[in-house]
Amino acid sequence: MEKNKEFCCSDCGMQSCYRREKNFPGLCVGEEVSKAEIDSLKKLYQSDPLVSKLSNAAAEIEGTYYGKLTRVEEIIAFARRIGAEKIGIATCIGLIAEAKIFVKILKAHGLKSYCAICKVGSIDKTEVGIPEELKVQKGCFEAICNPVLQAKILAKQKTDLNVIIGLCVGHDSLFIKYSKAPVTTLITKDRVTGHNPAAALYTADFYYKRLLQNQDI
Repeated sequence: MEKNKEFCCSDCGMQSCYRREKNFPGLCVGEEVSKAEIDSLKKLYQSDPLVSKLSNAAAEIEGTYYGKLTRVEEIIAFARRIGAEKIGIATCIGLIAEAKIFVKILKAHGLKSYCAICKVGSIDKTEVGIPEELKVQKGCFEAICNPVLQAKILAKQKTDLNVIIGLCVGHDSLFIKYSKAPVTTLITKDRVTGHNPAAALYTADFYYKRLLQNQDI
């Protein structure tokens, strides 16, 4: 390990925290958490209505359907267990076709939905201080992605659970920050890998060796 580098979970080769079948490393992050903090967290998971509901629903789906359901099905199962009747969809304009399919699937399972596309509001990028040279297509109207408005629209619709479909890196962060309802992700956008960002990690020692080089991006 690098000198002066703080030990964290990515440095650990044991993951003893899962089943406690091995000894914990001497610098384990979890072991440094005080008993009082752990007790406080236990209380939060048990006594906070929202935290308890979401946590229990997620654990039930994991324990019942591990490796058996697609993520689409898991979202439906999760929605049912937390009592969500109306699903908000915050989609990228580039994945509107996928969003429309998801809407059909939700309807088939008796769930309502409301979709807000990323370009909603249609505000030109230069109107919020983004220079013309940073547009994808320069010299014409090009709307900003508007995750804050997406979140506000879905809040007005009183959605019970919001689902991200392909929002850009950073735009998803803003949507999550401003969303009133709990948020989960169906699709993480990666245009290069066909929306499979893990592919870059799996091939970092071969096709994507450049990822391990310190180059300006």
